[in-house]
Amino acid sequence: MPERLTATEAPYTIGTPPFRPGEEADFGEGFVEQPGDLNKPEVNCSAQDTATHAVGLIRVLDDEHVAHGEWNPNLDEETLLKGLEHMMRLRIFDDRMIKMQRTGLLSFYMRSFGEEAIAIAQTMALEEQDWLFPSYRQPGAQFVRGRDMVSMICHCIGNTEDNVRGRQMPVHYTWKEGRFISISSPVGTQFPQAVGVAMASAYRGLDEVCISWLGDGTSAQGDFHYAVNFASTFKPPVILNVVNNQWAISTHANLATGGRTFAERGLAYDIPSFRVDGNDFLALYAVTKWARDRAGAGLGPTFIEVYTYRAGAHSSSDDPIAYRPQDEFKHWPGGDPIERLKGHLIGRGLWDEDKHTELTERIDAEVMAAYKEACTFGDLANGPYPPASTIFTEVYEEVPWHVQEQREELGK
Repeated sequence: MPERLTATEAPYTIGTPPFRPGEEADFGEGFVEQPGDLNKPEVNCSAQDTATHAVGLIRVLDDEHVAHGEWNPNLDEETLLKGLEHMMRLRIFDDRMIKMQRTGLLSFYMRSFGEEAIAIAQTMALEEQDWLFPSYRQPGAQFVRGRDMVSMICHCIGNTEDNVRGRQMPVHYTWKEGRFISISSPVGTQFPQAVGVAMASAYRGLDEVCISWLGDGTSAQGDFHYAVNFASTFKPPVILNVVNNQWAISTHANLATGGRTFAERGLAYDIPSFRVDGNDFLALYAVTKWARDRAGAGLGPTFIEVYTYRAGAHSSSDDPIAYRPQDEFKHWPGGDPIERLKGHLIGRGLWDEDKHTELTERIDAEVMAAYKEACTFGDLANGPYPPASTIFTEVYEEVPWHVQEQREELGK
């Protein structure tokens, strides 16, 4: 029987993935770390008080989907069911959108397969006035904030109802009303932006917290360090997450970490730092709520490593079987976030297989209806698309003379 691995053990060398295509993935039977192993410190704790949390792994749900320990947020039935529904909606939405991309109805797409709990649990733990600075795999935050699927699909198509008028790539969502800041193709820029907005909120005395996410590969870039340094120095109300999903585009996380864990980097900047099971909805909610309480009390930033696995391809342009075993995600010891919360709810008598099937079918019908409605405003193949004149609008408060001249030359 294979030996159970701790979350920090890495039986491979720097730059070399643990398993290659054609090999059998074997992460062991599960995590050694168990719910209850790590205490829940006071929100006014020091960074060094979280040293063990940065190298361990915060879990709430055990391998039988039962909640244990100080970190158990004791969520009510309504919140738990809403969290499950949001995760299911995101997965079904993603599946439909990737099928449409494969048939030429969308130009590009990125799924959150295996990471649905991250943005959903964490956004649910925040307040409505808090700012979201996402990376590619946090579109689920928009479901939590109530964005309409038709609006999201119109953006992906780039039709006349695209709220950013074709100025961004598909799935690079932005939504002002939900305080969901535009996803950026130059990955990593969202980290210093989040810190800057958090500093501005603090200067103005507003009860606003910023949260941002970036991937393990992006954490090797300069923007990561600029942001964490400013957060350490100015102590703004910000939550900084490194989503360690084991893979950048095609390189393994061990090429970027430079240490035992990503969470330990936060300690070096004197920021309380936590490593949390990213497929455990309850643990994610609890750690984020702790960080929100700390930031809201004016006590400064929190640094979180979200330990998870990218089950799908990096994007619709990627073929992961070129660099890892095809079924590797099935062996991930953290399991599937939807199945784990579903199992927890069934164990508590709050859910069953029939209800799950019924909800799956209802959401799938909602997604298909939303796509059909979005296409009434134009589709990828036939348009109509936002007019050329939109390159001159919604950029300047007062249009400069030379831009006005260019617009007149266009005849718009």
